[in-house]
Amino acid sequence: MKIAITGFSNSGKTTVFNALTGLNLDTTSYPTLLPAEADPHFSVVKIPDKRVDKLSSIYKPKKTTYATVEYIDYLGITSVSSGGDPKQNSKVFNLIKDADAVLHVVRAFEDETVMHPSGNIDPLRDVRAFETELLLGDLEFVEKRIERIKTASKKGLKQDEPERKLLLKCKEALEKEVALRNISFTKEEKNIMFSLQFLSDKPVIIALNIGESDINTDKIKNLQIETGEYFKERNKEYVLQVITVCGKIEMELVQLSPDEAKAFLDDLGIDEPAMLRLCRISYNVLGLISFFTVIKDEVRAWTIKKDTEALKAAGKVHSDIERGFIKAEVVSFDDFISSDGDMAKAREKGLLRLEGKTYIVKDGDIINFKFNV
Repeated sequence: MKIAITGFSNSGKTTVFNALTGLNLDTTSYPTLLPAEADPHFSVVKIPDKRVDKLSSIYKPKKTTYATVEYIDYLGITSVSSGGDPKQNSKVFNLIKDADAVLHVVRAFEDETVMHPSGNIDPLRDVRAFETELLLGDLEFVEKRIERIKTASKKGLKQDEPERKLLLKCKEALEKEVALRNISFTKEEKNIMFSLQFLSDKPVIIALNIGESDINTDKIKNLQIETGEYFKERNKEYVLQVITVCGKIEMELVQLSPDEAKAFLDDLGIDEPAMLRLCRISYNVLGLISFFTVIKDEVRAWTIKKDTEALKAAGKVHSDIERGFIKAEVVSFDDFISSDGDMAKAREKGLLRLEGKTYIVKDGDIINFKFNV
């Protein structure tokens, strides 16, 4: 699963990327645009999971494998209405289209040495402007697609009527400045949309990049609430994830030893690095859960979509297991721990159970697949 880190230029995107990945990419501020030849940066990040840590402490395996998410850092977008570069935005949009979600880094810190494209710092304005750019990008794509269908029709070629109707539905919403994630679509329409890769249909995480002096202040807490309310006004059912990060501090933290990092956080009155919360939020926003296996001296977290059946989950481990599936021996993580981390005790207490192909795997299930090929 991929998450594109984006936002306006000089919002601190690469700083956040460095903090997430432990890399040390150049974070030089740019007065206008990044070099045209700039390449995106990719990095796979482990999702911190105390359940995996606990299982490893019990089984002491030679190998422990965590769930992961891939983050992508690239150019910042520019506001076209303020004289920005449409070509640069097009490059960023192509990257977003290939991602599963968007991490929008919003500048909320003051720094005279780092120029803001709009001059003054206004996080809510930037949130709204970024959303507008996504809508305009989708609208331009839809209009071109509709025109292409019309041209094909004039030439006597067969039209894709379901797609045409969907595009018109999307166009109507976008012209009203409504993001496509806020519109209800049928299963058939969603299947068509999957290949079209709309920008405003992507799940969004807002990361308010704040200054050190604003950590744990009422000012920032209110900003979080106001940002959430902006999206809530457009869709009462949409739950936006808004997190505050101090990118500068977070980037310093990943360069410290665990003991030094803890002491640093204690001094700041912070329970845990924001990057750990951001990793977990990224995982949840994508609609993912983890189940665990202990196989051949390895404790491993496997990533699946919510509501995945046991048969498909078995295929994540190995195609042979899916093909020869017999039963899944399942115990929840909590039940396992309540049995003193002893599978025999869990079985005695009736907490270890056999499930069939259609069993819906739950987050935290520990599974031993029975199969025969």
